[in-house]
Amino acid sequence: QVQLVESGGGLVQPGGSLRLSCEVSGGFLEYYVIGWFRQLPGKEREGVSCISTKDESTYYDDSAKGRFTISRDNAKNTVYLHAESLQPEDTGVYYCAAEGLTTPRALCIAGRPIYWGQGIQVTVSS
Repeated sequence: QVQLVESGGGLVQPGGSLRLSCEVSGGFLEYYVIGWFRQLPGKEREGVSCISTKDESTYYDDSAKGRFTISRDNAKNTVYLHAESLQPEDTGVYYCAAEGLTTPRALCIAGRPIYWGQGIQVTVSS
């Protein structure tokens, strides 16, 4: 069974940065498209950024483009999300998720991942 474990969250000042990590176990990373999702207070879950583990394909939500960068290290079975210029409206719970037969764009916009991590809190506050 595939398991996803997030790390790297916490409290950051406005304008600061964080790097979130998602380690995948129980399967080979290259089998999946991996996505970062978040749930902001009082709002529905939304896709932030997704990446293919077979090629260079990525997708970014409009709220993330230019501030968030997704990357992968297949040898470590890990996907990263580097977030810069964080603002209070970025505060929420961030999840990584995995799905097999999909694309980064489809997963982030309308996909239903099979596997989810437990989520990690990101708080942007002074």
